[in-house]
Amino acid sequence: MFEALLDPRGVAVIGASRHPNKLGYGIARNLVVSAYKGEMYFVNPHGGVLFDRPIWTDIASIPDPVDLAVIIIPAKHVPQALEDCGKRGIHTVIIGSGGFKEIGPEGAALEQECLRIAKKHGIRVVGPNCIGYLDTHIPIDTTFLPLPGPTPGDIAFLSHSGAICEAVIDWARGQGFGLSRLVSLGNQMDLTESDLLPAFAEDPNTRVVAMYLEGVHDGPAFIRRARQVTPNKPVVAIKVGRSVHGRDAVASHTGVLAGEDTAYEAAFRKAGVIRAQTSEEMFDWARALAWCPLPKGRRMAVLTNAGGPGAIAVDALEANSLEMAQFSQDTLEKLSDLLPPAASIRNPVDILASGGPMEYALCLDVLLDDDGVDGVMIILAPPPMTTAAEVAGAIVPCIRAATKPVVVALMGEELIMHGARLFRQSHVPDYRFPERAASALRVLAERAEQLAQEEATPSVLEGIRKKEAQQLLEKARGGVDGFVDGQIAAQVVEAYGIRTVSETHVQTAEEAVEAAERLGFPVALKVVSPDLPHKSDVGGVVLDLKGVRAVKEGFQQVTERPKQVHPEAEIHGALVQPMLASGQEVIVGVVRDAQFGPLVMFGLGGVEVEGLGDVAFALTPLECRDAERLFEDTWAGRRLQGYRAIPPADREAAMQAVLRLGKLAEDFPQISEVEINPLLVLPEEKGAIALDVRLRLDGKAKV
Repeated sequence: MFEALLDPRGVAVIGASRHPNKLGYGIARNLVVSAYKGEMYFVNPHGGVLFDRPIWTDIASIPDPVDLAVIIIPAKHVPQALEDCGKRGIHTVIIGSGGFKEIGPEGAALEQECLRIAKKHGIRVVGPNCIGYLDTHIPIDTTFLPLPGPTPGDIAFLSHSGAICEAVIDWARGQGFGLSRLVSLGNQMDLTESDLLPAFAEDPNTRVVAMYLEGVHDGPAFIRRARQVTPNKPVVAIKVGRSVHGRDAVASHTGVLAGEDTAYEAAFRKAGVIRAQTSEEMFDWARALAWCPLPKGRRMAVLTNAGGPGAIAVDALEANSLEMAQFSQDTLEKLSDLLPPAASIRNPVDILASGGPMEYALCLDVLLDDDGVDGVMIILAPPPMTTAAEVAGAIVPCIRAATKPVVVALMGEELIMHGARLFRQSHVPDYRFPERAASALRVLAERAEQLAQEEATPSVLEGIRKKEAQQLLEKARGGVDGFVDGQIAAQVVEAYGIRTVSETHVQTAEEAVEAAERLGFPVALKVVSPDLPHKSDVGGVVLDLKGVRAVKEGFQQVTERPKQVHPEAEIHGALVQPMLASGQEVIVGVVRDAQFGPLVMFGLGGVEVEGLGDVAFALTPLECRDAERLFEDTWAGRRLQGYRAIPPADREAAMQAVLRLGKLAEDFPQISEVEINPLLVLPEEKGAIALDVRLRLDGKAKV
């Protein structure tokens, strides 16, 4: 796919220039310097000669083969150039020119005109407002970036920013790693990160794909295509523009907690994309993933020539959820024979400052041979009696022959630079401090665990009455902020197999007493109002009412006190519910993310959910392992298995509620938010009951 872009037989540079200060000159220069083996055609109405090649005066006259055109002319002339490309039969174009939607409405209109022309002729477009594409192995370079370009390597880079590309190329050269492919996507008028990710990953010279994202064009498409890629090739991404909430007019706990960045976090996890928080992390991890074998577990050994950095490494490994390996007796004896008495043979292994190349190499072999060691971090501070380069020369053969990952914390700067070059030339990842090396080992372990996961199991949900839920939603009327009557909300979730509490809707205190006597004391009273989604916040809930008088006073409270806070609220009486047996309270909710769709939340329930923050999120469609992860990532979920004096609860019933609520939101796009808070999880095999349900409709959406 996209061979005309990624491996064209011929390239036309439209706007090639003989002036060295023009971008059209830079593209022509880079194409020539890259040693591209295909045909090159330079196009400029002024004609002439450039790099010993004729400049064609128009697109129509250039001969075959030409698969790709790179346009670098003023924006106002780009539509005509696209028209000419279409007539010439060129169906892939890179538009490097700026002056489109990034400058405002006038530029946006021009961009839409370009898109219209491209679609008319079946042209696929990268850009506009981008720096183009390069491949160091074909080789080809259609960018205008300064020379020298990147060295050939095994990390591909897709970026929404051209400036980031320029910086990464220069930084990569300094850090000693190369790139396989690079593309700047610009405004993504046509081709997006989702389109090009699979094509980049299919490249045999690429071992890891790194991505700089400012957003995604199509959330579901991104997840779908990334999930096709990540089982075979790791993808590491940084997403900028983080937002705490990033969403307007949310009214549920779920909506408040589910910010834009939370949705991206859930999307990357579902897609198998490894998310970095910084650019440095992204390439730290990409190098490790490209150059290291994966560990079988999380048990790590540290080999150091300095005690302080060794202690830092221990803290860093544990902070990254890695374990300090326990050495076998055989390993301890071998280390004892190799090292002086003052050395430490326990993990971390400290060979002392006097340790040289031989000690490093022999000890490393011993550690790698231990079945209880899954990976090794080598710490090398500038040795006083030898050089970092000599140590590197001794241990590189051991590392290259190893079937376990070895990363190096090469501490210092000037004294270790020659050693750093030797490591990098041998594809051994080196980092300046143990913290960075530890995070790289963690990512390797997580990648191994990701690949070891069993195939996703679709959730099987029986007893769903979708038609009944649809009829209820069609009749529902949203109040303030679109929330529907609580009874209807409860009936909707019950139609999806989520058990709700028995309740009676009453209009007077006398009716409340009758209902309480029928249900049995004690009872709870809750105001009924489409305008009050947070009933507890306005005094609309009273609990544990044990007698007639308490019920009468409670009815007066829940129907009158909310009016003091919200005089405009419509009050439709109250609900009488029996107080239930003890259980564990959790929250289950769904909010519809504009980019990725329904985002499910699970966590610790109650009125303090926002303050406690013990919640986790996952995107629909939910698979069983998605629900499992929600439970594993929260105290609320882990606590369901029992903790000290807290008996185990019906974890399976809670998981079913999560899966069913996610399915409800997935089936009905008019539901913008739905939340059960609390869901009372009863003791094992006793089920779970939704005590309060809020459901919000989006009037613009349709079934």
